Amino acid sequence: MHAFLTVLPLNACKMIANAHTIHTAVATIPAVVPISTTCQVVGRNGMRALWIVFGIMVIASAVFALRSSTIVMSRRLYHVITTLITIISALSYFAMASGIAAAFICQTIREDHKHVPNILRHVCREVFWARFVDSSLTIPLLLLELCLLAGVDGAHTLMAIVAVLVMVLSGLFAAFGCDNTAQTWGWFAIACFSYLFVIWHVAVHGSQTVDAKGAKVTKLFSSMATFILILWTIYLIVWGISDGAKNISVDSAIIAYAVLDVLTKPVFGAWLLIAHHQIPRSILKWEGIGQRV
Repeated sequence: MHAFLTVLPLNACKMIANAHTIHTAVATIPAVVPISTTCQVVGRNGMRALWIVFGIMVIASAVFALRSSTIVMSRRLYHVITTLITIISALSYFAMASGIAAAFICQTIREDHKHVPNILRHVCREVFWARFVDSSLTIPLLLLELCLLAGVDGAHTLMAIVAVLVMVLSGLFAAFGCDNTAQTWGWFAIACFSYLFVIWHVAVHGSQTVDAKGAKVTKLFSSMATFILILWTIYLIVWGISDGAKNISVDSAIIAYAVLDVLTKPVFGAWLLIAHHQIPRSILKWEGIGQRV
């Protein structure tokens, strides 16, 4: 069996399917018999989920922005970061729901047979690259919020952000690779390895530095860090069974990612803003960011 990878625009499935023909010669058996293309695309449920999450992100952005306007400018740092996260995610979901932020990953699989004609199977799956653009911007911002809350120094914060960017980009490269190949799972392994660095900087180093802020901030950080790290771990699992192994439908993957995005962005953001407002020692001022980042 041989596989060949092609990245095609959204209308590629119809073009390939219409182009399929079976050529036969008189008194001969064709060497290769192509068959119809299988297109794995977003359906009604997936599209509905994209629009719903877009609406949630827009509403969350508006609420966070209005809340930010009532806070003294020097204490808006968390509000600004949280609002940016939901705005970026809203733009990403609008792009995906509009159908302009996806591409088809098509594989031509040749199955060789000894006694019957060889077979070509064309399998195309819709991949939303906007999701990786979203993650490359919002996950570092989420990580920055955790590092600021824990009082992590600038060097460790920078290393954690670089590690999370490597994780996201590795997931992107793996998503555009051939199914179940060393290339795909090699990139996935790099993503997992980078994630271990993120866990170390947040869970290990962050838990050491946050002690200086008191018991309440330490408890808040421990709860939020555990929450976000568990969700990021689930992200990797969902990627492995959807974009990696392609064992679930495009709609199922969209819905799974949608639930995770709502939890890690609007829910996490609301939790952070409400909790840190109730704990004075967790409040950061703009003029102090140079010493904390």
